[in-house]
Amino acid sequence: MSEEQIMDEENKIKNQDFREILSQGFLAYSLSVIADRALPDVRDGLKPVHRRILYAMNDLKLNPTSGFKKCARVVGDVIGKYHPHGDASVYDAMVRLAQNFAVRYPLVDGQGNFGNIDGDSPAAMRYTEARLTDVAMAIMEDISEGTVSFNSTYDGENQEPSVMPCAFPNLLANGAEGIAVGMATKIPPHNVGEISDALLYLIKNPEATIQELMQFIKGPDFPTGGSVIESHENLVKIYETGRGAIKVRANWIKEELPRGTYQIVVTEIPYGVQKDKLYKRLTDLLEDKKFPLVADIREESSDTIRLIIEPKNKNIEPEVIMSQLFKTTDLQINFNLNMNVLDKDHVPGIRSLKEVLVAFLNHRREILINRSKVRLEKINHRLEILDGLLITYLNLDEVIRIIREEDDVFQELMVRFNLTEIQTEAILNMKLRSLRKLEEIQIKNEQRDLTNEKIELQNVLSNEDLQWKKISIEIDLMKKKFGQKTELGKRRTKILGIVDEIDVPLDAFIEKEPITVIISQKGWIRAIKGHISLNDDLKFKEGDTFKIGLHMQTTDKIMLFSTNGRCFTLLADRIPRGRGFGEPIRLSIDLPEEDDILTAFIYDESSKRLVVSNFGKGFIVKESDLLAQTRAGKVVLILPENASAKFCLPCKGDTVAVIGQNRKLLIFDRNEIPEMSKGQGVLIQKYPLGSCMTDIKVFNKEEGLSYPCTGGIRTETNITGWFGHRAQIGKMPPVGFPKTNHF
Repeated sequence: MSEEQIMDEENKIKNQDFREILSQGFLAYSLSVIADRALPDVRDGLKPVHRRILYAMNDLKLNPTSGFKKCARVVGDVIGKYHPHGDASVYDAMVRLAQNFAVRYPLVDGQGNFGNIDGDSPAAMRYTEARLTDVAMAIMEDISEGTVSFNSTYDGENQEPSVMPCAFPNLLANGAEGIAVGMATKIPPHNVGEISDALLYLIKNPEATIQELMQFIKGPDFPTGGSVIESHENLVKIYETGRGAIKVRANWIKEELPRGTYQIVVTEIPYGVQKDKLYKRLTDLLEDKKFPLVADIREESSDTIRLIIEPKNKNIEPEVIMSQLFKTTDLQINFNLNMNVLDKDHVPGIRSLKEVLVAFLNHRREILINRSKVRLEKINHRLEILDGLLITYLNLDEVIRIIREEDDVFQELMVRFNLTEIQTEAILNMKLRSLRKLEEIQIKNEQRDLTNEKIELQNVLSNEDLQWKKISIEIDLMKKKFGQKTELGKRRTKILGIVDEIDVPLDAFIEKEPITVIISQKGWIRAIKGHISLNDDLKFKEGDTFKIGLHMQTTDKIMLFSTNGRCFTLLADRIPRGRGFGEPIRLSIDLPEEDDILTAFIYDESSKRLVVSNFGKGFIVKESDLLAQTRAGKVVLILPENASAKFCLPCKGDTVAVIGQNRKLLIFDRNEIPEMSKGQGVLIQKYPLGSCMTDIKVFNKEEGLSYPCTGGIRTETNITGWFGHRAQIGKMPPVGFPKTNHF
């Protein structure tokens, strides 16, 4: 390579910041996913893959009255002509359009195994067949009448619609779900009859509020039924903002059985919940003894859902059982509505209910105008031809003469009768049998009818009120075809509003039995059935020993106070059982390796605790303020650097005794220590530099201060000499007080 060639190659190299290239590439990818894959169009409620499936099936003449064709044939046409992606993704999208438990108004009529609500997969596309439904035909109504624009397909060989005419409010009727880059959409299905009523009201009242529109649209209408547990006010707020959580729960009935017994039958489950997974979850929890009020759970479903829940006792109210099931299983879910859609300019955004309805109406008006213009052009073209044909009948002999004698017949006819090229072409293409007198009468009748239609179309195009009247008629016809009076259009989901929740204590659903909880020095925890003696020969891992033992019930909560000033909460029924070593306590709580459990106790809502650091600062805290909801625990005692929590004692008494390394005893009234929920606390006893607290005790003044001594326990009733105030130094303890400085 010559030196000039090398210089030319170097000049082609461009230096560009890698971050800039990466951000540009990711932006292009994001826009592609958002606009061409994940989000539906607000006008027809379809993503590109769904639009292409319907259009390909329409090309194959798979209308509701025709026969079925193999799904493999449809998928082949879709990926070959319109959608350059994998066949599996196309078939999955097509299957969902046919599932009556996934789509409120199916767009595909499937024949064969298209999966079920249990979560079973559909058969392969070579085995299943499909055709379009009446709903799909309504979505594509007048698509060949110039109503919508068409774009070139990915290879430029075909044309595909940019949007469907959509004489059916598909976005709200069937909903949508998708995840894009940095955004997502989740729209529940609604009832078409209710949507139609809202649209008709909005046409007459363009300034209508969402509160008014929701007189008609009560809320979601899921294909699997169920009940919506939200107040009307909350639903209005959700539809105003375009996002929010809607509670949906299963429907159930109480079936009476002989001898006064009964069973609960779940007949409908929340939308999107797989029945098989739900049943497995229920049985697993039953085996784990999480439902002590339930004797058995059975699956008796066929074409309809029938989950049987058998109570242990006929005296138990079914509402109590269902309340717990709703709280712990997918018999109640939150449907997180997020109406994020693309507008006609392909700009994504979260829309309110009214904005979606207005977008649909504007689209229908645009379709009406486009259809009217195209029809008007055809009428003008036909009238032009008819005018030329009538000239032929009026001058038949002369026309025949020109055709027989003239060399340039086309030009001579145009000049002689002042015809256009289109009229002349039509005259020359006439058949001889069309010259009958009857044909002339038919042409005049056709001309009259087309002229009247032309006037009507011109009135429609020039009169907005007439346009909305036409649209109202179309919506009314659509309502009659798919509304509440039809089998498909009946509302399935109940809107119950706020339901009074039955507040059942958690321990009501835990089988109450005595256990002994053992915590070792190295932080292993286990529960042993029954209240065993803590002096028993308990086994521990090599090098490990006993630290804490608690006699409690499975319905209790265990409070763990650590040296870092945090308090953790464990449920007794979830502690590993058996006479083995148990498991490390750090698997259940987020306790740093450098910290340790200081003490453990059984939670008592009415009790209080005294928490103190090793430097002698502390306060009194209610045990209810110690409850932690997460693994990370709850910060209680805020510690300065190099300090640690040293005591967490029950506050059962009116007097506090404290002693430090300096062997000074101080006794004072408990009321001098403030009650707090969190903080460093106040100074309990003053120590010289380098000294710290050794022990602290809360007791009743009338009973005296007890402490161990030679020969047993001594109780000092005369404590006046050591009685003072908080934060003082104190005095030397009584003669005989332990040299260890511990109570």
